[in-house]
Amino acid sequence: MSVLLEVDELRVRYGRSTALSGVDLTVGDGELVAVAGANGAGKSTLVNAVAGWSRGKASATGSIRLAGRDLAALPAHRRTKLGVVLVPEGKSVFERMTVEENLRMVRAPRDAAGRRYEVSDVYDVFPQLPARAQAKCATLSGGERQMVAIGRALRAAPRLLILDEPSVGLAPRLVVEVLEHIRELVAGGLSVLLVEQNVRATLEVADRLYLLEQGRVVGTGPCSEMRDDDRIVSAYLGRLGRS
Repeated sequence: MSVLLEVDELRVRYGRSTALSGVDLTVGDGELVAVAGANGAGKSTLVNAVAGWSRGKASATGSIRLAGRDLAALPAHRRTKLGVVLVPEGKSVFERMTVEENLRMVRAPRDAAGRRYEVSDVYDVFPQLPARAQAKCATLSGGERQMVAIGRALRAAPRLLILDEPSVGLAPRLVVEVLEHIRELVAGGLSVLLVEQNVRATLEVADRLYLLEQGRVVGTGPCSEMRDDDRIVSAYLGRLGRS
């Protein structure tokens, strides 16, 4: 598997506060890589730094490369054009617009193979949405909103799709449903970097997992191995972790 995203010695500071301290991370072509950690561990800072987003006056050093191209000096919109697309945590849809209006907001470019991701393609991925196409997004369930947000991101022809806490506020059944859709996208060749609070469900769909603590990577490996890591078991899986 070839490497798509390479992050080396990434350090991010907000004033005198250090958010990330020398993080290394890779995502391969057609791979789903997850990042876990407690609140304040630096997960959102990491994905924002990869996408070129910044909250306040952040200073970053280190290397971020997409298919060998250095992204560190590029603003967020240039990274998006190169295929780095972030779906942030929280409200990611325009509630007063319909599902279809949200999806058509993106002027879909052609991907590397010359193909556009049409609205009909989004509906193929999320078959629950066509029946809601003319519904205002304010009337959607949390899971449906997340599907619209991801679908709109797909319209931008990402090479690397970054998802920050897509399960926030979702019922457990919907968490599994959304993550299964993400796994299907990866099976189709998309690369995904996922920050997810539901570690138990994430371990079932991701290929590899990074564990962050206080801005540092303290563990990484295939999910089949990480589910037996004592830190993962004690913090996220509890007594059922090895069942």
